[in-house]
Amino acid sequence: MSFDAQRLAELLPAVYRLRDAQIAGTIPATEGPLAALLAVLADEIAVLEENLDQLYDDQFIETCAPWAVPYIGDLIGYRLLHGRAPGVGSRRAEVAHTIAFRRRKGTASMLEQLARDVTGWNARVVEFFQLLATTQYMNHVRPGNRVAPSLRDVDALEWIGTAFDPVPRTLDVRRIASRRGRYNIPNVGIFLWRIEAHRLERSPAVPQPGDATGRRFRFGPLGADVRLHTRPEVEEEISHLAEPANVPAPIGRRLLHRHPERYYGERKSVAVFFDGALVPLAQIAVCNLADDGADWAHDAPPGKVAIDPELGRLAIAADLAPPGALHVTHHYGAPGELGGGEYPREHALAPPPAELQRVPDDHATIQAALAALGGGGVVEITDNGRYVEALSVDVAADQAIELRAAIGKRPLVELTAPMTLRGGNGAAVILNGLLVAGDAIVVPAAGNQLRRVRITHTTLAPGRALAPDGAPVAPGATSLAVERADVELALERSILGALRLDAGASARITDCVIDAGAADAIACAAPGGGDPDPGGALAIESSTVIGAIRCESLHASNAILLGGATVVRRQEGCVRFSFLPLAAAAPRRFRCQPTPGAGSNNFPRFTSLRYGAPGYCQLALRTPEAIRRGAEDESEMGIFRFLYQPQRESDLVTRLDEYLRVGLQAGLFHES
Repeated sequence: MSFDAQRLAELLPAVYRLRDAQIAGTIPATEGPLAALLAVLADEIAVLEENLDQLYDDQFIETCAPWAVPYIGDLIGYRLLHGRAPGVGSRRAEVAHTIAFRRRKGTASMLEQLARDVTGWNARVVEFFQLLATTQYMNHVRPGNRVAPSLRDVDALEWIGTAFDPVPRTLDVRRIASRRGRYNIPNVGIFLWRIEAHRLERSPAVPQPGDATGRRFRFGPLGADVRLHTRPEVEEEISHLAEPANVPAPIGRRLLHRHPERYYGERKSVAVFFDGALVPLAQIAVCNLADDGADWAHDAPPGKVAIDPELGRLAIAADLAPPGALHVTHHYGAPGELGGGEYPREHALAPPPAELQRVPDDHATIQAALAALGGGGVVEITDNGRYVEALSVDVAADQAIELRAAIGKRPLVELTAPMTLRGGNGAAVILNGLLVAGDAIVVPAAGNQLRRVRITHTTLAPGRALAPDGAPVAPGATSLAVERADVELALERSILGALRLDAGASARITDCVIDAGAADAIACAAPGGGDPDPGGALAIESSTVIGAIRCESLHASNAILLGGATVVRRQEGCVRFSFLPLAAAAPRRFRCQPTPGAGSNNFPRFTSLRYGAPGYCQLALRTPEAIRRGAEDESEMGIFRFLYQPQRESDLVTRLDEYLRVGLQAGLFHES
């Protein structure tokens, strides 16, 4: 009940209200003294009522005040985590989930949901006692739990060694916590997918080079083979255990053939479009389109469009009319949001410009849109198209031009000649969200006063392009050359090949990969061929450099410099919390690896160093802990420090102690 001034007045005898009204009529006031007093009392009672209501709300985690969340968490024994997993909710949500998890403590579905919530990775939980080969009790026969699997059951054999392995094993007494033992009565395995599926929607399919039929294509925008990945389906029931369609695993031929309805479609893992229209599922066939000598092993069946998900290839039957435009939607694997893609990057956009030109909405080509800007503004590409052009950017003095992809897009800009960046005094150029291949980007010295260049969430393809087998066309070729002094270069969340930087210029490199193709190649130096001179000043943060560095000065933190460094001014700068070979001529080190003596064998090991591979520049699990947890915040050194993977694993181990039933042991296994 609310006690406002009117309600309080109604509780008094009528004679006092009449006398108060008479007094109010004899003096210049809107209300009598009694009404004024009741109004003051009503305000204080309202404050008291609000406080009482809030005290009631504070008893529930959903409605409590922010200050009460830690106290409710303390009541239920909630322990704080690092909280580094992307997408993980607030402390309020974590405490609420803790209450829900306690009710289902120890169940496989609950542990699976816990792993997803804590780490942000897709997960599957396996109770290994169910896969233990034992003598069966006749009152509880398990026909599928056979020691010798059927060699005719190809579906089961395909999953051997994975999280979905259905084949029973004999007893393994090694401890599962060490990730060695698995099949034992108390063991529970938690399988995690570090590789995520990134979507590329309605991208032009790339024709097979030298194909006279014009009916063979590849999904990858650079024309290389690419393994298609699953777009994880949302699990609708909390008691449901993850299946292959619920995790970002690579798609196999047999899996796509057996369950095409789960993987093919416009909002699913794979889709093919003829002239903008989705090819019907009934017209899709799954084939092995691998190389057979100089040709492909098979052609598409009559009336069908053949897809090979393991190679990312597509073939059109000879009796089908070839489309005017062939687009494909697929998902590729990558550890994190890097180098551009359909992931959110609104924070990297410049403020709303006065001049905005869209491609292909306003102009058919990028160069036409740049010419229409008049020296300053933004050119935004609004699709995932392929633009084969020779580009030149000319910026007016004290102006900036941003060439960017729209949010949720990743177009390919294939250069037919070096892309030149020029400008007047104080001018700036920004590249955002693009995939650039074919040639290099150059900031020439002659007739140029460009001041700043910023490249963010962009890939300048290492090796300039990829061969059909994924190998770089020009290993070690320069991707970006800054030939003018006094240029300030900023690289953020990008991938590029070799960098050439004038000795008078400077570069700030954050969360990037500089890939010269090999550790003994030159990743960064001054412009010029042969044996180049040292380049300008470098500040490298949380990046991986594949190749040697030659520069005037160096500041590096939380980085992996595979090829070492040769620095001219070693009396200034510092290399801290980084990997740098001992033989490098670099400034003073602070807590770097390797260290002389016992730590001299601490070298990083990668899942892959080939651009285009799903595990590109991802540290392998066999990498020494001094590197996997060697950054200043105990995360890993190198490009994927921003993922905070060691902290996410530690958080999960902390939570598992709370939710495992007595006698059970858990082990973490990375499926990717």
